Amino acid sequence: MTYIITDECIACAACEPECEAGAISEKGEIFSIDPAKCDDCGTCVEVCPVEACVPVKKE
Repeated sequence: MTYIITDECIACAACEPECEAGAISEKGEIFSIDPAKCDDCGTCVEVCPVEACVPVKKE
């Protein structure tokens, strides 16, 4: 499983410094997760105040 950031993102940047894999970056007005870098830790889910980080299955 990996994670994505939905359109619910408010660009608060709480998740970016918490991602030890460096998978989260700002893309326009919201943040996004690079699935190739995501190590499935779930830290982004824990720190997101609006629950914009959600798990998705890797294919």
